Amino acid sequence: MYFGKQKRKDSSGRIPPNQNVTTTFPVLHAGNIPYYDDLSKWNLQIYGLVENPQLLDFATLMKLPQTKLRNDIHCVTGWSKLDMGWEGIQTAEIAKLAGIMPNAKFVILYAEEGWTTNLSIEDFLKESSILAHSYNDEPLTPEHGYPLRAVFPHLYFWKSAKWLRGIQFTEHNHPGFWERNGYHMVGNPWLSERFSWD
Repeated sequence: MYFGKQKRKDSSGRIPPNQNVTTTFPVLHAGNIPYYDDLSKWNLQIYGLVENPQLLDFATLMKLPQTKLRNDIHCVTGWSKLDMGWEGIQTAEIAKLAGIMPNAKFVILYAEEGWTTNLSIEDFLKESSILAHSYNDEPLTPEHGYPLRAVFPHLYFWKSAKWLRGIQFTEHNHPGFWERNGYHMVGNPWLSERFSWD
């Protein structure tokens, strides 16, 4: 057993190739874990190809329409966790608030310590895509992205940036931290898109 993974045959169609189910929620990241004692110092910037750039503090973010979603997540290291409950703001609400321009084809997510990741506008706007402040009815812990993280369950979990601080809408695709270091530009777990040569 590794990261609490339990090998089992999948008859549900919920587990992508070369993944094993875990009952734990492993902590994997590059860099330090940020801790926020005062959320008045935190904000989320939304900019780029938008009609209405935003600088949202946490209190304003919590006043936006809130959604609860349940989904499975899949890590590039080989574990999957089923039936994760998330609460937060669907990405479509963020796009509506900012007014994305027609030539916005990609999204760059910015997290603490200069960490970035990229995805297409279609992946960002999926109905299952959410900016989460809670999971399983509890606030995010610092290790899992407090106070806000992205969740894109249809992509490998490295795309779901923790400690989110910025969302940039762009016309061209730009590789993020792991993508510049050999990871796939898309990261579809059902196609095993782990690395750039896959």
